[in-house]
Amino acid sequence: MLALALGALGCATAGAGVSAATVRSQERVVQEDDWCREEYHGDRVRLCEVREYTLSADRQVIAVDASPNGGVQVEGWDQGEILVRAKVQAYARDEEEARGILGEIEVLTSGRSVHADGPRTGRREGWSVSYRVYVPYHSNLDLESLNGGIGIEDVSGDIRFRTTNGGIKLVGLKGDVTGSTTNGGLRIELVGDGWEGEGMDVRTTNGSVTVNVPEGYSARLESGTVNGSFRIDFPITVQGRIDRRITAELGGGGQTIRAFTTNGSVAIKRS
Repeated sequence: MLALALGALGCATAGAGVSAATVRSQERVVQEDDWCREEYHGDRVRLCEVREYTLSADRQVIAVDASPNGGVQVEGWDQGEILVRAKVQAYARDEEEARGILGEIEVLTSGRSVHADGPRTGRREGWSVSYRVYVPYHSNLDLESLNGGIGIEDVSGDIRFRTTNGGIKLVGLKGDVTGSTTNGGLRIELVGDGWEGEGMDVRTTNGSVTVNVPEGYSARLESGTVNGSFRIDFPITVQGRIDRRITAELGGGGQTIRAFTTNGSVAIKRS
């Protein structure tokens, strides 16, 4: 399972034409869930519940928008449907106020994307929704967050993602993968013996890059940093000299994997 620190406070924009009744009829609420038991250090009262939604997998693109302050984890599975688990949290000065906020938060699953809508709150109150989404292994994804991380594991398809102020973790992906974060680390775990699909192009502006490469893996690797150290812990053949940017053929070569940062270190490791 992916492990990312996801979520904070915030609200998201509701989709047009989706009623609360439509959403609630699909909803299963899990009050006592381990996800809600994660450590909380805030000085306000927090209420948390996990809501589950089962969706048809006939969407051309599975889109999740956790903006402005939630995170998204997506994992491929062998089921022919989509399971959305939404961690819904409300923060306030007392329990009654927090419960009122919690009751006004809607997770909207119809329309173009999965996202949340909730009440406007003051400086001492707030709410957040983070997501764990299970999708068929072969799925196209469009993920977005602000102030939250994004993780994707065991998915093959056309994959797009973007976040500001959040880390990225990518494990065992295939297909055409493009994405970025502005402030957050980037961790890539390659699996198998080579990249399957068009390739990967991922970047961070302020954060480190770590690429874990299995022994015998074949691909073309391009990686670098503008301000930071660069380290490779196993022998590879590179074009030109190793400085802060490399182009290398791993194994027998193949599709291109690009992973860059502007301000941060780069580490290429054997997994």
